Amino acid sequence: MKASQSFLATLKEAPSDAEVVSHKLMVRAGLIRKLSAGIYNYLPLGLKVIRKVENIIREEMNRAGAIELLMPMIQPAELWQETGRWEKMGPELLRIKDRHDRDFLIQPTSEEVITDLARNEIKSYKQLPINFYQIQTKFRDERRPRFGIMRGREFSMKDAYSFDRDVEGLKKSYQVMFDAYTRIFQRMGLKFRAVTADNGAIGGSGSQEFHVIADTGEDAIVYCPNSDYAANLEAAESLSLILERDKPSQAMTKVATPDQTHCVDVAKFLNVPLEKTVKSLLFAADQEKSAAKLFMVLLRGDHELNEVKASKIPGMAESRFASEAEIKQACNTLAGYLGPVGVQAEVTIVADRTVANMSDFVCGANEAGHHLTGVNFGRDLPEPLVMDLRNAVAGDPSPDGKGVVDICRGIEVGHVFQLGTRYSEAMACTYLDQQGKSQPMVMGCYGIGVTRLLGAAIEQGYDDRGIIWPISMAPFEVVICPMGYDKSEAVKLAADQLHHELLAAGMDVVLDDRGERPGAMFADWELIGVPFRVVVGDRGLADAQVEFKGRTDAESQNIPLVEIKEKVIAAVKAAKQLVL
Repeated sequence: MKASQSFLATLKEAPSDAEVVSHKLMVRAGLIRKLSAGIYNYLPLGLKVIRKVENIIREEMNRAGAIELLMPMIQPAELWQETGRWEKMGPELLRIKDRHDRDFLIQPTSEEVITDLARNEIKSYKQLPINFYQIQTKFRDERRPRFGIMRGREFSMKDAYSFDRDVEGLKKSYQVMFDAYTRIFQRMGLKFRAVTADNGAIGGSGSQEFHVIADTGEDAIVYCPNSDYAANLEAAESLSLILERDKPSQAMTKVATPDQTHCVDVAKFLNVPLEKTVKSLLFAADQEKSAAKLFMVLLRGDHELNEVKASKIPGMAESRFASEAEIKQACNTLAGYLGPVGVQAEVTIVADRTVANMSDFVCGANEAGHHLTGVNFGRDLPEPLVMDLRNAVAGDPSPDGKGVVDICRGIEVGHVFQLGTRYSEAMACTYLDQQGKSQPMVMGCYGIGVTRLLGAAIEQGYDDRGIIWPISMAPFEVVICPMGYDKSEAVKLAADQLHHELLAAGMDVVLDDRGERPGAMFADWELIGVPFRVVVGDRGLADAQVEFKGRTDAESQNIPLVEIKEKVIAAVKAAKQLVL
Protein backbone atom coordinates (compact mmCIF):
# COMPACT_ATOMS: atom_id res chain seq x y z
CA MET A 1 0.00 0.00 0.00
CA LYS A 2 1.07 3.56 -0.59
CA ALA A 3 0.50 6.18 2.08
CA SER A 4 -1.25 8.43 -0.42
CA GLN A 5 -3.86 5.71 -0.89
CA SER A 6 -4.45 5.34 2.83
CA PHE A 7 -5.75 7.84 5.36
CA LEU A 8 -3.18 9.14 7.81
CA ALA A 9 -4.54 11.49 10.47
CA THR A 10 -1.75 11.95 13.00
CA LEU A 11 -1.85 14.77 15.53
CA LYS A 12 0.90 16.52 17.47
CA GLU A 13 -1.21 16.95 20.60
CA ALA A 14 -3.60 14.65 22.43
CA PRO A 15 -7.12 15.83 23.37
CA SER A 16 -7.46 17.37 26.80
CA ASP A 17 -9.86 14.66 28.00
CA ALA A 18 -7.38 11.83 27.30
CA GLU A 19 -6.33 10.40 30.67
CA VAL A 20 -4.22 7.34 29.86
CA VAL A 21 -1.38 6.72 27.42
CA SER A 22 -3.35 4.41 25.14
CA HIS A 23 -6.13 6.99 24.69
CA LYS A 24 -3.64 9.76 23.94
CA LEU A 25 -1.62 7.71 21.47
CA MET A 26 -4.61 6.17 19.68
CA VAL A 27 -5.98 9.64 18.98
CA ARG A 28 -2.60 11.11 18.03
CA ALA A 29 -1.74 8.14 15.78
CA GLY A 30 -5.03 8.52 13.92
CA LEU A 31 -6.56 5.21 15.07
CA ILE A 32 -9.73 6.60 16.67
CA ARG A 33 -11.83 9.73 16.91
CA LYS A 34 -14.40 10.40 19.60
CA LEU A 35 -18.03 10.64 18.52
CA SER A 36 -19.68 10.78 21.95
CA ALA A 37 -18.81 9.83 25.52
CA GLY A 38 -17.45 6.27 25.33
CA ILE A 39 -18.28 5.93 21.62
CA TYR A 40 -15.56 6.13 18.95
CA ASN A 41 -15.05 6.07 15.22
CA TYR A 42 -12.29 3.66 14.24
CA LEU A 43 -10.24 5.22 11.46
CA PRO A 44 -8.66 3.01 8.77
CA LEU A 45 -5.45 2.25 10.69
CA GLY A 46 -7.37 1.45 13.86
CA LEU A 47 -9.71 -0.84 11.94
CA LYS A 48 -6.71 -2.55 10.34
CA VAL A 49 -5.37 -3.44 13.77
CA ILE A 50 -8.80 -4.69 14.84
CA ARG A 51 -8.99 -6.96 11.79
CA LYS A 52 -5.59 -8.45 12.63
CA VAL A 53 -6.75 -9.16 16.17
CA GLU A 54 -9.96 -10.72 14.87
CA ASN A 55 -8.06 -12.93 12.44
CA ILE A 56 -5.91 -14.38 15.22
CA ILE A 57 -8.99 -14.97 17.36
CA ARG A 58 -10.89 -16.63 14.51
CA GLU A 59 -8.01 -18.91 13.63
CA GLU A 60 -7.62 -20.13 17.21
CA MET A 61 -11.34 -20.45 17.87
CA ASN A 62 -11.78 -22.47 14.69
CA ARG A 63 -8.75 -24.56 15.61
CA ALA A 64 -10.40 -25.27 18.98
CA GLY A 65 -13.53 -26.53 17.25
CA ALA A 66 -15.79 -23.56 17.93
CA ILE A 67 -18.34 -22.64 15.25
CA GLU A 68 -18.87 -19.02 14.23
CA LEU A 69 -22.32 -17.49 13.99
CA LEU A 70 -23.74 -14.00 14.40
CA MET A 71 -26.43 -12.94 16.84
CA PRO A 72 -28.30 -9.61 16.66
CA MET A 73 -27.29 -6.56 18.64
CA ILE A 74 -30.93 -5.89 19.50
CA GLN A 75 -32.49 -8.49 21.81
CA PRO A 76 -36.09 -8.86 23.04
CA ALA A 77 -36.70 -8.23 26.72
CA GLU A 78 -38.68 -11.48 27.07
CA LEU A 79 -35.53 -13.59 27.02
CA TRP A 80 -33.87 -11.52 29.75
CA GLN A 81 -37.06 -11.64 31.79
CA GLU A 82 -36.86 -15.44 31.73
CA THR A 83 -33.49 -15.35 33.50
CA GLY A 84 -34.38 -12.41 35.75
CA ARG A 85 -31.61 -10.24 34.40
CA TRP A 86 -34.01 -7.70 32.88
CA GLU A 87 -34.95 -6.65 36.41
CA LYS A 88 -31.58 -7.38 38.02
CA MET A 89 -29.30 -5.55 35.61
CA GLY A 90 -28.80 -1.90 36.46
CA PRO A 91 -28.63 1.18 34.26
CA GLU A 92 -25.70 -0.27 32.27
CA LEU A 93 -28.36 -2.24 30.36
CA LEU A 94 -29.60 0.09 27.61
CA ARG A 95 -33.33 -0.56 27.26
CA ILE A 96 -35.30 0.61 24.22
CA LYS A 97 -38.83 0.29 22.80
CA ASP A 98 -39.96 -0.29 19.26
CA ARG A 99 -42.92 1.42 17.54
CA HIS A 100 -45.30 -1.16 19.09
CA ASP A 101 -44.08 -0.26 22.60
CA ARG A 102 -42.37 -3.62 22.99
CA ASP A 103 -39.25 -3.76 25.17
CA PHE A 104 -35.85 -4.49 23.68
CA LEU A 105 -32.23 -3.97 24.70
CA ILE A 106 -28.88 -3.39 23.04
CA GLN A 107 -26.86 -6.43 23.97
CA PRO A 108 -24.12 -6.17 26.58
CA THR A 109 -23.69 -9.97 26.28
CA SER A 110 -25.63 -12.84 24.70
CA GLU A 111 -26.22 -15.68 27.17
CA GLU A 112 -29.99 -15.46 26.80
CA VAL A 113 -30.00 -15.37 23.01
CA ILE A 114 -27.59 -18.28 22.56
CA THR A 115 -29.51 -20.33 25.12
CA ASP A 116 -32.73 -19.64 23.24
CA LEU A 117 -31.06 -20.74 20.03
CA ALA A 118 -29.73 -23.92 21.62
CA ARG A 119 -33.08 -24.93 23.15
CA ASN A 120 -34.76 -24.60 19.76
CA GLU A 121 -32.08 -26.34 17.70
CA ILE A 122 -30.47 -28.96 19.95
CA LYS A 123 -32.62 -31.89 21.03
CA SER A 124 -30.36 -34.92 21.50
CA TYR A 125 -27.22 -35.86 23.39
CA LYS A 126 -25.80 -36.77 19.97
CA GLN A 127 -25.57 -33.07 19.12
CA LEU A 128 -23.42 -32.33 22.17
CA PRO A 129 -20.87 -31.02 22.91
CA ILE A 130 -20.99 -27.91 20.74
CA ASN A 131 -19.44 -24.45 21.00
CA PHE A 132 -20.71 -21.35 19.19
CA TYR A 133 -18.89 -18.02 18.96
CA GLN A 134 -19.37 -14.60 17.44
CA ILE A 135 -17.46 -11.33 17.09
CA GLN A 136 -20.06 -8.64 17.60
CA THR A 137 -20.60 -5.09 18.84
CA LYS A 138 -21.70 -4.75 22.48
CA PHE A 139 -23.03 -1.78 24.44
CA ARG A 140 -22.86 -1.13 28.17
CA ASP A 141 -24.07 2.24 29.37
CA GLU A 142 -21.15 3.02 31.66
CA ARG A 143 -21.87 5.67 34.26
CA ARG A 144 -18.51 7.32 33.60
CA PRO A 145 -16.88 6.28 30.32
CA ARG A 146 -13.15 6.91 30.55
CA PHE A 147 -9.70 5.84 29.39
CA GLY A 148 -10.70 5.93 25.71
CA ILE A 149 -11.64 2.48 24.40
CA MET A 150 -10.52 0.87 27.65
CA ARG A 151 -13.76 1.81 29.40
CA GLY A 152 -16.03 2.74 26.55
CA ARG A 153 -19.75 2.18 26.13
CA GLU A 154 -19.69 0.63 22.67
CA PHE A 155 -17.06 -2.04 22.00
CA SER A 156 -16.38 -5.18 20.01
CA MET A 157 -16.20 -8.52 21.80
CA LYS A 158 -15.68 -12.14 20.89
CA ASP A 159 -18.10 -14.20 22.96
CA ALA A 160 -18.34 -17.98 22.83
CA TYR A 161 -20.77 -20.40 24.51
CA SER A 162 -20.26 -24.11 25.00
CA PHE A 163 -23.04 -26.65 25.59
CA ASP A 164 -22.28 -30.02 27.18
CA ARG A 165 -24.13 -33.03 28.52
CA ASP A 166 -22.65 -32.83 32.03
CA VAL A 167 -20.15 -31.09 34.29
CA GLU A 168 -17.29 -33.34 33.20
CA GLY A 169 -17.96 -32.35 29.61
CA LEU A 170 -18.02 -28.68 30.62
CA LYS A 171 -14.63 -29.00 32.28
CA LYS A 172 -13.17 -30.39 29.05
CA SER A 173 -14.74 -27.62 26.95
CA TYR A 174 -13.54 -25.02 29.45
CA GLN A 175 -9.96 -26.31 29.25
CA VAL A 176 -10.05 -26.26 25.44
CA MET A 177 -11.12 -22.61 25.54
CA PHE A 178 -8.55 -21.76 28.21
CA ASP A 179 -5.80 -23.24 26.03
CA ALA A 180 -7.13 -21.39 22.97
CA TYR A 181 -7.06 -18.10 24.87
CA THR A 182 -3.50 -18.76 25.94
CA ARG A 183 -2.48 -19.28 22.30
CA ILE A 184 -4.38 -16.15 21.20
CA PHE A 185 -2.58 -13.83 23.61
CA GLN A 186 0.76 -15.50 22.94
CA ARG A 187 0.33 -14.93 19.21
CA MET A 188 -0.47 -11.29 19.89
CA GLY A 189 2.90 -10.93 21.58
CA LEU A 190 1.41 -9.75 24.88
CA LYS A 191 2.75 -10.27 28.37
CA PHE A 192 -0.28 -11.66 30.18
CA ARG A 193 -1.41 -13.78 33.09
CA ALA A 194 -4.47 -15.93 33.75
CA VAL A 195 -5.95 -15.34 37.20
CA THR A 196 -8.74 -16.78 39.30
CA ALA A 197 -11.68 -14.39 39.28
CA ASP A 198 -15.08 -13.71 40.77
CA ASN A 199 -18.02 -14.68 38.54
CA GLY A 200 -19.84 -11.38 38.99
CA ALA A 201 -23.22 -10.81 37.36
CA ILE A 202 -22.84 -13.61 34.82
CA GLY A 203 -22.73 -16.27 37.53
CA GLY A 204 -21.52 -19.87 37.40
CA SER A 205 -19.25 -22.09 39.44
CA GLY A 206 -15.81 -20.85 38.48
CA SER A 207 -13.98 -18.43 36.21
CA GLN A 208 -10.60 -17.10 35.21
CA GLU A 209 -9.59 -13.74 33.78
CA PHE A 210 -6.78 -13.05 31.34
CA HIS A 211 -4.91 -9.84 32.15
CA VAL A 212 -2.36 -7.94 30.11
CA ILE A 213 0.29 -6.85 32.60
CA ALA A 214 0.59 -3.05 32.65
CA ASP A 215 1.37 -0.48 35.35
CA THR A 216 -1.72 1.49 34.34
CA GLY A 217 -4.09 -1.46 34.69
CA GLU A 218 -7.32 -0.94 36.62
CA ASP A 219 -7.17 -4.37 38.28
CA ALA A 220 -4.81 -5.56 40.99
CA ILE A 221 -3.46 -9.06 40.45
CA VAL A 222 -2.25 -11.10 43.39
CA TYR A 223 0.34 -13.66 42.32
CA CYS A 224 3.08 -15.87 43.71
CA PRO A 225 6.46 -15.44 41.95
CA ASN A 226 7.38 -18.99 42.94
CA SER A 227 4.32 -20.75 41.54
CA ASP A 228 1.42 -20.52 39.11
CA TYR A 229 -0.93 -19.03 41.72
CA ALA A 230 -2.62 -15.85 40.49
CA ALA A 231 -5.97 -14.25 41.26
CA ASN A 232 -7.77 -10.99 40.80
CA LEU A 233 -7.70 -9.03 44.06
CA GLU A 234 -11.47 -9.52 44.33
CA ALA A 235 -11.03 -13.30 44.35
CA ALA A 236 -7.58 -13.75 45.92
CA GLU A 237 -7.75 -15.88 49.04
CA SER A 238 -6.26 -14.32 52.17
CA LEU A 239 -5.03 -16.73 54.80
CA SER A 240 -4.90 -15.86 58.49
CA LEU A 241 -1.70 -14.06 59.40
CA ILE A 242 -1.96 -15.54 62.90
CA LEU A 243 -1.73 -19.32 62.94
CA GLU A 244 -3.16 -19.83 66.43
CA ARG A 245 -4.93 -17.62 68.93
CA ASP A 246 -2.99 -16.88 72.12
CA LYS A 247 -4.68 -17.15 75.49
CA PRO A 248 -5.91 -13.87 77.04
CA SER A 249 -3.24 -12.05 79.06
CA GLN A 250 -5.04 -8.75 79.72
CA ALA A 251 -8.28 -7.71 81.33
CA MET A 252 -10.77 -5.94 79.10
CA THR A 253 -10.55 -2.24 79.93
CA LYS A 254 -12.46 0.79 78.71
CA VAL A 255 -10.13 3.72 77.94
CA ALA A 256 -10.80 7.28 76.87
CA THR A 257 -9.84 8.05 73.26
CA PRO A 258 -11.26 11.54 72.65
CA ASP A 259 -11.66 12.42 68.97
CA GLN A 260 -9.85 9.25 67.85
CA THR A 261 -12.15 7.59 65.31
CA HIS A 262 -9.71 5.78 63.02
CA CYS A 263 -7.64 2.73 63.92
CA VAL A 264 -4.37 4.36 62.93
CA ASP A 265 -5.09 7.31 65.23
CA VAL A 266 -6.27 5.08 68.08
CA ALA A 267 -3.12 2.94 67.82
CA LYS A 268 -0.92 6.02 67.93
CA PHE A 269 -2.89 7.54 70.83
CA LEU A 270 -2.67 4.32 72.88
CA ASN A 271 0.89 3.57 71.77
CA VAL A 272 0.03 0.09 70.50
CA PRO A 273 0.79 -1.53 67.12
CA LEU A 274 -1.86 -0.94 64.47
CA GLU A 275 -1.96 -4.73 64.10
CA LYS A 276 -3.50 -4.98 67.60
CA THR A 277 -6.55 -2.93 66.60
CA VAL A 278 -9.83 -4.13 65.07
CA LYS A 279 -12.10 -2.01 62.90
CA SER A 280 -15.84 -2.65 62.98
CA LEU A 281 -18.10 -1.99 59.99
CA LEU A 282 -21.88 -2.20 60.29
CA PHE A 283 -23.92 -3.26 57.25
CA ALA A 284 -27.65 -3.53 56.70
CA ALA A 285 -29.48 -5.95 54.41
CA ASP A 286 -33.00 -4.73 53.75
CA GLN A 287 -35.85 -7.21 54.20
CA GLU A 288 -39.20 -7.10 52.41
CA LYS A 289 -41.46 -7.44 55.46
CA SER A 290 -39.24 -6.61 58.42
CA ALA A 291 -36.47 -4.33 59.61
CA ALA A 292 -33.10 -4.59 57.93
CA LYS A 293 -30.83 -7.39 59.11
CA LEU A 294 -27.58 -6.03 60.57
CA PHE A 295 -24.07 -7.44 60.16
CA MET A 296 -20.92 -6.27 61.93
CA VAL A 297 -17.80 -7.07 59.93
CA LEU A 298 -14.47 -7.14 61.79
CA LEU A 299 -11.10 -6.47 60.15
CA ARG A 300 -7.63 -5.91 61.55
CA GLY A 301 -6.86 -2.21 61.70
CA ASP A 302 -4.33 -2.32 58.85
CA HIS A 303 -6.51 -4.36 56.48
CA GLU A 304 -9.13 -3.31 53.93
CA LEU A 305 -12.51 -4.92 53.33
CA ASN A 306 -12.96 -6.92 50.14
CA GLU A 307 -16.53 -6.07 49.12
CA VAL A 308 -16.89 -9.08 46.83
CA LYS A 309 -15.94 -11.42 49.65
CA ALA A 310 -18.26 -9.58 52.02
CA SER A 311 -21.14 -10.06 49.58
CA LYS A 312 -20.73 -13.81 50.07
CA ILE A 313 -21.58 -13.59 53.77
CA PRO A 314 -24.91 -15.46 54.07
CA GLY A 315 -27.67 -12.86 53.84
CA MET A 316 -25.36 -10.03 52.74
CA ALA A 317 -25.52 -10.40 48.97
CA GLU A 318 -27.60 -7.22 48.73
CA SER A 319 -26.46 -4.91 51.53
CA ARG A 320 -25.47 -1.34 52.31
CA PHE A 321 -23.69 0.56 55.05
CA ALA A 322 -25.97 0.95 58.05
CA SER A 323 -27.55 4.36 58.57
CA GLU A 324 -26.80 6.56 61.57
CA ALA A 325 -30.17 5.58 63.04
CA GLU A 326 -29.41 1.88 62.63
CA ILE A 327 -25.97 2.30 64.18
CA LYS A 328 -27.50 4.17 67.09
CA GLN A 329 -30.14 1.49 67.59
CA ALA A 330 -27.72 -1.46 67.47
CA CYS A 331 -24.70 0.03 69.22
CA ASN A 332 -25.89 3.28 70.84
CA THR A 333 -22.87 5.19 69.52
CA LEU A 334 -21.25 6.94 66.57
CA ALA A 335 -19.59 5.11 63.67
CA GLY A 336 -16.03 5.89 64.79
CA TYR A 337 -16.48 4.02 68.09
CA LEU A 338 -18.22 0.85 66.93
CA GLY A 339 -17.19 -2.47 68.46
CA PRO A 340 -18.47 -6.05 68.76
CA VAL A 341 -18.73 -6.17 72.56
CA GLY A 342 -22.27 -5.81 73.87
CA VAL A 343 -24.06 -5.29 70.55
CA GLN A 344 -27.63 -6.46 70.15
CA ALA A 345 -28.05 -10.20 69.77
CA GLU A 346 -29.77 -9.65 66.43
CA VAL A 347 -26.51 -8.33 64.93
CA THR A 348 -24.50 -11.03 63.18
CA ILE A 349 -20.79 -10.62 63.92
CA VAL A 350 -18.46 -11.82 61.16
CA ALA A 351 -14.69 -11.74 61.64
CA ASP A 352 -11.95 -11.99 59.07
CA ARG A 353 -9.70 -15.01 59.51
CA THR A 354 -6.87 -12.97 60.98
CA VAL A 355 -9.15 -11.16 63.45
CA ALA A 356 -10.60 -14.49 64.58
CA ASN A 357 -7.14 -15.53 65.81
CA MET A 358 -6.34 -12.24 67.55
CA SER A 359 -6.19 -11.89 71.32
CA ASP A 360 -6.00 -8.88 73.66
CA PHE A 361 -7.08 -6.59 70.81
CA VAL A 362 -8.35 -3.01 70.77
CA CYS A 363 -11.78 -2.13 69.38
CA GLY A 364 -14.51 0.48 69.76
CA ALA A 365 -16.39 0.56 73.08
CA ASN A 366 -19.76 1.56 71.55
CA GLU A 367 -19.41 4.77 73.50
CA ALA A 368 -18.33 8.06 71.99
CA GLY A 369 -14.74 8.95 72.88
CA HIS A 370 -13.88 5.47 74.20
CA HIS A 371 -12.29 2.19 73.08
CA LEU A 372 -11.75 -1.18 74.72
CA THR A 373 -8.36 -2.81 75.19
CA GLY A 374 -7.58 -6.42 76.08
CA VAL A 375 -10.62 -7.79 74.23
CA ASN A 376 -10.82 -11.55 73.64
CA PHE A 377 -13.29 -13.82 71.86
CA GLY A 378 -14.92 -16.47 74.00
CA ARG A 379 -14.40 -14.46 77.18
CA ASP A 380 -15.65 -10.94 76.38
CA LEU A 381 -17.90 -11.72 73.43
CA PRO A 382 -19.15 -14.82 71.62
CA GLU A 383 -17.12 -16.55 68.94
CA PRO A 384 -17.89 -14.91 65.58
CA LEU A 385 -18.70 -16.33 62.19
CA VAL A 386 -15.28 -16.60 60.51
CA MET A 387 -14.73 -15.88 56.80
CA ASP A 388 -12.07 -14.58 54.44
CA LEU A 389 -13.06 -10.90 54.19
CA ARG A 390 -9.98 -8.81 53.49
CA ASN A 391 -7.94 -7.73 50.52
CA ALA A 392 -4.67 -9.57 50.13
CA VAL A 393 -1.50 -7.50 50.53
CA ALA A 394 2.03 -8.03 49.25
CA GLY A 395 3.94 -10.37 51.54
CA ASP A 396 0.91 -12.47 52.52
CA PRO A 397 1.48 -16.23 52.47
CA SER A 398 0.50 -17.72 49.11
CA PRO A 399 -2.62 -19.90 49.37
CA ASP A 400 -0.78 -22.72 47.61
CA GLY A 401 1.93 -22.74 50.29
CA LYS A 402 4.75 -21.95 47.86
CA GLY A 403 6.00 -18.64 49.20
CA VAL A 404 4.48 -15.19 49.58
CA VAL A 405 2.41 -13.17 47.16
CA ASP A 406 3.15 -9.96 45.33
CA ILE A 407 0.76 -7.57 43.57
CA CYS A 408 0.94 -6.12 40.07
CA ARG A 409 -1.51 -4.25 37.85
CA GLY A 410 -3.35 -5.76 34.93
CA ILE A 411 -5.89 -4.94 32.22
CA GLU A 412 -8.60 -7.55 31.82
CA VAL A 413 -8.87 -8.61 28.17
CA GLY A 414 -10.52 -12.03 28.47
CA HIS A 415 -12.73 -14.01 30.84
CA VAL A 416 -13.77 -17.66 30.81
CA PHE A 417 -16.70 -18.93 32.91
CA GLN A 418 -18.09 -22.29 33.92
CA LEU A 419 -21.74 -21.28 33.83
CA GLY A 420 -23.23 -24.67 34.63
CA THR A 421 -27.03 -24.79 34.34
CA ARG A 422 -27.94 -21.28 35.50
CA TYR A 423 -29.28 -20.20 32.11
CA SER A 424 -30.34 -23.58 30.76
CA GLU A 425 -32.55 -24.28 33.79
CA ALA A 426 -34.05 -20.79 33.79
CA MET A 427 -34.86 -21.05 30.08
CA ALA A 428 -35.70 -24.78 29.87
CA CYS A 429 -32.77 -25.47 27.55
CA THR A 430 -32.72 -29.27 27.67
CA TYR A 431 -31.71 -32.32 25.65
CA LEU A 432 -32.70 -35.98 25.71
CA ASP A 433 -30.00 -38.22 27.16
CA GLN A 434 -29.24 -41.83 26.16
CA GLN A 435 -32.13 -43.04 28.31
CA GLY A 436 -34.53 -40.61 26.68
CA LYS A 437 -34.73 -38.41 29.78
CA SER A 438 -34.72 -34.63 29.61
CA GLN A 439 -31.57 -33.01 31.06
CA PRO A 440 -30.45 -29.36 31.25
CA MET A 441 -27.48 -28.49 29.05
CA VAL A 442 -24.35 -27.52 30.96
CA MET A 443 -22.91 -24.27 29.68
CA GLY A 444 -19.64 -22.39 29.52
CA CYS A 445 -19.09 -18.77 28.48
CA TYR A 446 -15.89 -17.26 27.06
CA GLY A 447 -15.26 -13.59 26.20
CA ILE A 448 -12.43 -11.51 24.72
CA GLY A 449 -12.51 -7.72 24.50
CA VAL A 450 -11.43 -7.23 20.89
CA THR A 451 -11.21 -3.44 20.82
CA ARG A 452 -9.96 -3.30 24.42
CA LEU A 453 -6.96 -5.37 23.33
CA LEU A 454 -5.71 -2.42 21.29
CA GLY A 455 -5.60 -0.18 24.32
CA ALA A 456 -4.08 -2.90 26.50
CA ALA A 457 -1.31 -3.59 23.99
CA ILE A 458 -0.43 0.09 23.86
CA GLU A 459 -0.41 0.43 27.65
CA GLN A 460 2.15 -2.37 27.62
CA GLY A 461 4.20 -1.09 24.69
CA TYR A 462 5.03 2.58 24.10
CA ASP A 463 7.78 5.15 24.49
CA ASP A 464 8.08 8.91 24.23
CA ARG A 465 7.85 8.70 20.43
CA GLY A 466 4.66 6.68 20.24
CA ILE A 467 3.25 3.15 20.04
CA ILE A 468 5.38 -0.02 20.06
CA TRP A 469 3.09 -2.67 18.56
CA PRO A 470 3.75 -6.40 18.68
CA ILE A 471 4.43 -7.45 15.09
CA SER A 472 1.16 -9.45 14.88
CA MET A 473 -0.98 -6.42 15.78
CA ALA A 474 0.83 -3.59 13.98
CA PRO A 475 -1.13 -1.84 11.19
CA PHE A 476 1.90 -2.43 8.93
CA GLU A 477 4.96 -4.62 9.42
CA VAL A 478 7.37 -2.32 7.60
CA VAL A 479 7.37 1.20 6.20
CA ILE A 480 9.55 2.43 3.33
CA CYS A 481 10.55 6.07 3.82
CA PRO A 482 12.04 7.58 0.64
CA MET A 483 13.97 10.83 0.96
CA GLY A 484 12.68 13.12 -1.79
CA TYR A 485 10.32 10.64 -3.41
CA ASP A 486 8.83 13.44 -5.51
CA LYS A 487 12.21 14.93 -6.42
CA SER A 488 14.63 12.06 -7.11
CA GLU A 489 13.94 9.56 -9.85
CA ALA A 490 16.56 7.17 -8.44
CA VAL A 491 14.94 7.22 -5.02
CA LYS A 492 11.48 6.74 -6.51
CA LEU A 493 12.58 3.78 -8.64
CA ALA A 494 14.40 2.06 -5.75
CA ALA A 495 11.54 2.63 -3.30
CA ASP A 496 8.89 1.45 -5.75
CA GLN A 497 10.92 -1.65 -6.61
CA LEU A 498 11.43 -2.59 -2.96
CA HIS A 499 7.75 -1.94 -2.25
CA HIS A 500 6.75 -4.25 -5.11
CA GLU A 501 9.16 -7.00 -4.01
CA LEU A 502 8.05 -6.94 -0.38
CA LEU A 503 4.38 -7.04 -1.37
CA ALA A 504 5.11 -10.02 -3.62
CA ALA A 505 6.83 -11.72 -0.67
CA GLY A 506 3.68 -11.35 1.45
CA MET A 507 4.92 -8.50 3.63
CA ASP A 508 2.41 -5.98 5.03
CA VAL A 509 4.32 -2.95 3.77
CA VAL A 510 3.48 0.72 3.26
CA LEU A 511 5.41 3.15 1.06
CA ASP A 512 5.33 6.75 2.22
CA ASP A 513 4.98 8.58 -1.09
CA ARG A 514 3.65 11.81 0.41
CA GLY A 515 6.86 13.79 -0.15
CA GLU A 516 7.09 14.77 3.54
CA ARG A 517 10.26 16.05 5.21
CA PRO A 518 12.31 13.21 6.81
CA GLY A 519 11.70 14.36 10.39
CA ALA A 520 7.93 14.59 9.95
CA MET A 521 7.83 11.29 8.08
CA PHE A 522 9.82 9.41 10.74
CA ALA A 523 7.78 10.97 13.54
CA ASP A 524 4.51 9.83 11.97
CA TRP A 525 5.54 6.20 11.58
CA GLU A 526 7.15 6.00 15.02
CA LEU A 527 3.94 7.43 16.49
CA ILE A 528 1.86 4.87 14.56
CA GLY A 529 4.23 2.16 15.73
CA VAL A 530 5.33 0.34 12.58
CA PRO A 531 7.92 -2.25 13.72
CA PHE A 532 10.48 -1.84 10.90
CA ARG A 533 11.60 1.07 8.74
CA VAL A 534 13.65 1.25 5.52
CA VAL A 535 15.03 4.65 4.47
CA VAL A 536 15.90 5.13 0.80
CA GLY A 537 17.91 8.23 -0.11
CA ASP A 538 20.26 9.52 -2.78
CA ARG A 539 23.23 9.53 -0.41
CA GLY A 540 22.80 5.86 0.45
CA LEU A 541 21.99 4.86 -3.11
CA ALA A 542 25.30 6.39 -4.23
CA ASP A 543 26.90 3.50 -2.32
CA ALA A 544 24.08 1.08 -3.26
CA GLN A 545 22.86 1.04 0.34
CA VAL A 546 19.71 1.82 2.35
CA GLU A 547 19.07 2.27 6.07
CA PHE A 548 17.21 -0.34 8.11
CA LYS A 549 15.94 0.21 11.65
CA GLY A 550 13.67 -1.61 14.10
CA ARG A 551 11.17 0.48 16.06
CA THR A 552 13.03 -0.10 19.35
CA ASP A 553 16.58 -0.13 17.93
CA ALA A 554 18.89 2.62 19.12
CA GLU A 555 20.71 2.92 15.78
CA SER A 556 19.96 2.15 12.15
CA GLN A 557 21.98 -0.23 9.98
CA ASN A 558 23.33 0.35 6.48
CA ILE A 559 22.27 -2.59 4.33
CA PRO A 560 23.26 -3.23 0.70
CA LEU A 561 20.32 -2.52 -1.58
CA VAL A 562 20.51 -6.01 -3.07
CA GLU A 563 20.16 -7.55 0.41
CA ILE A 564 17.45 -5.36 1.92
CA LYS A 565 14.51 -7.48 0.75
CA GLU A 566 15.83 -10.60 2.46
CA LYS A 567 16.86 -8.56 5.52
CA VAL A 568 13.30 -7.24 5.96
CA ILE A 569 11.71 -10.65 5.39
CA ALA A 570 14.06 -12.26 7.90
CA ALA A 571 13.46 -9.55 10.51
CA VAL A 572 9.67 -9.81 10.20
CA LYS A 573 9.76 -13.61 10.37
CA ALA A 574 12.03 -13.52 13.41
CA ALA A 575 9.69 -11.06 15.16
CA LYS A 576 6.70 -13.28 14.40
CA GLN A 577 8.55 -16.35 15.61
CA LEU A 578 8.97 -14.74 19.02
CA VAL A 579 5.20 -14.69 19.54
CA LEU A 580 4.31 -18.15 18.18
